[in-house]
Parts: sequence; C-alpha cells; structure tokens
Amino acid sequence: MKRITMIICLVVGFWNVQAQQKWTLRQCIDYAIENNIEIKQQELQVKASEVNLSTSKNSRLPDLEANVNQQFSFGQIVDYTTNTNITNNASGARLSVSSSTPIFTGFRISNQIARDKLDLQAATEGLKKAKENLELNVTSYFLEVLFKKEILKVYQDQAQLTNKQVLQTEDLVEAGKVPRSQLYDIRAQLAKDELNITTSKNELDLAVLNLSQLLNLESFNNFDILEPVLNNVLENNISSIIPPEQIYQIALNVKPHVREAEYNVESKEKSLKIAQSGHYPTLSFGMGYGTSVQRRYGKENPTFSNQFKDNESKYFGFTLSVPIFSRFQTRNQVRSARIDISNQKLILDNVKLSLYKEIQQAYQSAIAAKAKFVSTEKAFEAAEESYKYAEDRYSIGKSTVFEYNEAQTKLLSSKSEQIQAKYDFLFRARILDFYRGEEIDIK
Repeated sequence: MKRITMIICLVVGFWNVQAQQKWTLRQCIDYAIENNIEIKQQELQVKASEVNLSTSKNSRLPDLEANVNQQFSFGQIVDYTTNTNITNNASGARLSVSSSTPIFTGFRISNQIARDKLDLQAATEGLKKAKENLELNVTSYFLEVLFKKEILKVYQDQAQLTNKQVLQTEDLVEAGKVPRSQLYDIRAQLAKDELNITTSKNELDLAVLNLSQLLNLESFNNFDILEPVLNNVLENNISSIIPPEQIYQIALNVKPHVREAEYNVESKEKSLKIAQSGHYPTLSFGMGYGTSVQRRYGKENPTFSNQFKDNESKYFGFTLSVPIFSRFQTRNQVRSARIDISNQKLILDNVKLSLYKEIQQAYQSAIAAKAKFVSTEKAFEAAEESYKYAEDRYSIGKSTVFEYNEAQTKLLSSKSEQIQAKYDFLFRARILDFYRGEEIDIK
C-alpha cells in the first residue's frame, strides 16, 4: 500500500512539474503547428495531391476486368418445317475477362504526371506558407505577453518605491517637517499604484489567454512562458535591418508562397499540353477471353464442360482512334488552358509585387521602431534622473507630494514607452528575418 501511494505521489508530482514548466517561443511555435486545425487541413491537401499523383502514374498500367452475365429467356419460336409453335425457355451464362493497355495517348499521361507533381509541390509550399504565417502570429502574441509581464514588473517596483515613500512621509509627519495632508496624498498615490498592478495583471492574463488559444490549449491556468534575457536588444538585432532590395532577392528564392505561385504557373502549362493531346490519335492494346453456357428447358443439352470449352473465344488486337471532329471541345479546352496560364502568371506577378511592398513596409517600420527605441531610451534616462532628484527632495521634505507624483508619472510613462518600443523593434527585426527565411526565435 505504501509503495502504491509513493508511486501515485511521484506521478502527480511529475505531472505538476510538467504542467508548471514554462514554454519558450520555439516550444510555443512547434506546439501550435502540431495542433493547429488549418495546418492539419493543409496537410490533408498535400496527401490528396499525393493520391492524385499516384493515380496518374498508375494510369500507364494495363487494366483487368471480369464480367459474369446470367440470362433467362421465355417464349416460343415457329418451326416452319412443321408450321408449329415450339416452346423455347432457356437460361444462359457468359464469363469474360478483358484487359487494355494504353500505348500512345498523345502525351496525355506523361503531362498529367508532370502536372500532378507540380500540384504536389505547390501544395507542399502552401503547407509551409501556412506554418510560417502561424509562426509569425505566435511570435507576435508571445512578445505581447513579454511586454505585459515587463509592464507589470514596472508597476510592482513602483508600488514598492511608493510604499517606501509612505513610510518616510509618516516619519516626516511625526517630526513635523511636512503637513499630514501629504501623507494622505502619498497614500492615495500608493492606492493608484496598486490599481495599476491589478489592471496590468488583468491585461497580462488576457495576453496569456490569447496566446494559449492560438496554441489550442485546453486550459491556460498552468500555462506560462519563459522570459528570455534581452540584453543589448539594439546591438544584437541591428544586423537584421538590411536594404529591402537585398531582402527581396533572398525572399524570391525562399518564401513558399512565391514558389507555390511559380509551381501553379508550371502546372497550368502542363494542363495546356494535356488539352492539346486531344488533337493526337491514341493507340491502345487490348485482349480478352470469353465463354458461355446455355440450357434449354425440356431439351437435351450438351454437358456444361463441353459447352464451356466449345463456346470459348479469345482475342487480342490494337485500337487506333483518330480525332476528326469533337464539336470544337478540344479547341476550346486549349483556349481555356491558355487563359488559365495568363491568369496564373498575373497571380505570380501580384504575389511578387505584394512581397516587395511588404518588405519595403517592414523595412521602414523597422527603421522607425529603431529610431523610436533610441529616443525612448534617452527619454527614460532623463525621466529617471528627474525622478531621483524629486525623490531625494521629497525624502527630506523640500518638495510636495504633487511634485513627486508628477515625476513618478513621467517616469512610468517613459518606461512604458521604452518597453513598448523595445518589443516593437524586436518584432520588426524578426519580421525582416522572416522574409529572409530564417527561423524565428528570441533568446
């Protein structure tokens, strides 16, 4: 009994440790990709393309078909020698086996195989595109949680400083250096700081909930993320900001939605050749075997084995089909295929144009985020110096609580802007890495 209890405790403890384990960004991304429904649907599309390719390849093989036919007939026939009606009730069965093999189909089969290979490649790139988009969304939500965590820590630290000032104000009031009204004011500031903590906690919980829902977790109660150590954010990520023309040239070769569009163009070109195969004659080889037996009721019939042997037939031969007039169906199929090619090429051009615009916008956003980050760091340093000066003056009773609160508000505002600018710059840098095909990670 003790042994069973110990095992249960170990198992429960193990699961508690697992449940409380903090997730890194890559763990979040990998879990989201594995459990996302849209990704699973895209994987099914890839499997469907594999089935279509298998069907095209196997269309070169000979087919084999067996048929069994059983008939019953009732009626009379006229015997003109005696001019009498004779009852002719009979039953019969026929067995046949046939096979045909395509020899020449106007290159239809080879082009179908090539087209289905391209469709499979396009579906595979579409799956990669869906995974990349999900990866970018998870990164955005992950950084939002990091931002909310850091903001919460700022409010908690500020509340501790304000609480310290409350204690100092109480001493100053007892010493008669400041009026009691300042104690009430600083306590009101502490209450405001505690309210900021509560609000920040709620916003953090919402950000964690949004991330857990994106990962399709059943519950987020034990879900938390591992906070990376972000030192020298500007220095460590400035190399990601390179001219958009260079990023674009790299993206053309690595981004899956570009390759998907290119494969679709090539697939449409193969569809054109498939349509053009309707102008060619086709040649096939066929062979078969058949036999039949019959029984006439009320008459003497040959034995089953004799009929089966005597009535058998065998054949083999070639069939040549030459298209002469198809009501312009082949011609119109070729026209439609050419239109599809032109349309798909326009889609490819639009994909490339949109990609270049996105990279340009991402580059400009990264430049702006960098400039804002540098500015907010300077603003925070100035606000921090101002706050320290106000804190020192307040500690010795040479300034009012309003002056102290004003310096504190400026410090909180500048710190919040600095944190927001930091994560915005980090995200913009990751987007530029994303367009270069690099794996997104934050360490």
